[in-house]
Amino acid sequence: MTHIGILGAGNISDTHVRAAQALAGVGISAVYSPTLSNAQRLADAAGATAYDDLARFLAHTPLDLVLIGSPPGLHAEQAIAAIERGLHVLIEKPLDVSSARVSAVIAAAARGRVQVGVFFQDRLKPDIVRVKSLIEDQRLGKPVMASGRVKWHRPPDYYGDSRWRGRTALDGGGALMSQGIHTVDLLQWMFGPVVSVTAAIATRIHAIESEDTAAATLTFRSGAIGVIEATTSVYPGYARRLELTGSEGTLIVEGDTLIAEDLREAQRHSEAPDLAPSTPPDAAAVTATVADAEPHARVIADFIEAVGSGRAPMCDAHEGRKSIAIIEAIYHSARTRRAVAVGE
Repeated sequence: MTHIGILGAGNISDTHVRAAQALAGVGISAVYSPTLSNAQRLADAAGATAYDDLARFLAHTPLDLVLIGSPPGLHAEQAIAAIERGLHVLIEKPLDVSSARVSAVIAAAARGRVQVGVFFQDRLKPDIVRVKSLIEDQRLGKPVMASGRVKWHRPPDYYGDSRWRGRTALDGGGALMSQGIHTVDLLQWMFGPVVSVTAAIATRIHAIESEDTAAATLTFRSGAIGVIEATTSVYPGYARRLELTGSEGTLIVEGDTLIAEDLREAQRHSEAPDLAPSTPPDAAAVTATVADAEPHARVIADFIEAVGSGRAPMCDAHEGRKSIAIIEAIYHSARTRRAVAVGE
């Protein structure tokens, strides 16, 4: 039995509870929130003990793994506290609001000899797995161009009712860091390292400290060129779209569905795949609520298996740091109005 602690009691922690409960051999032991009533609500649903004191929560026994779903600007501090108790940690994206803080988590995990992972659940969705496999098998050929489009809608109260969303210290950014980061991760995971960016950001609709609209061009180490668009200001909101082109064809993902697999080799051999039609906007494009906890359950299951076998999880802290470094470069480019090397 793997004993899990839930750190946080907001919407995403509710998803973490549902995901963990779907897995055999997993039990939720404790829930922490600085507001005890919030912790108690989730603890009652999970049959766990509620805490409003972080140190007592981390000292709870039995406890093997902590799932962190607090505001991003608290992730590193809380993760390091868990690591120092010898606990493995799986953190909601982003790992924190700066790559420097993530580096501190990585160093602490190395000292403590524990695993740290991040919830980039898109990497384990079936059609995304197929796209990654096609690229790794060289079916797409030489990388040419990649684009990611995240044109979502968030109503004013999404930010107004939150003490941290859209606030730089706790959210780390806006539409790009919070909503677009999954797509930034997929672009660099599929097409390789991003070496430089040029960007523009703006706050067009929402009364927030950070951006609600961002666009950037990416230059990959391979020489391929990419584009990322991220916004929470597009009504009514549309499914995320990925387009990946190589010398041998193009792959298009809308939402989580592979809707086009136009490969030169397949055309030569009349192997046109039976793909789903274009889909309407998914729930995430319209609301912040995660209806389906299964993708998160896949991440938890992969992480637990990785801890048991000693291998790296699907997305460990080193992988999770990459998208944050790219977004930091995008913000730097937007401020300075020049091309910026990733890691500069």
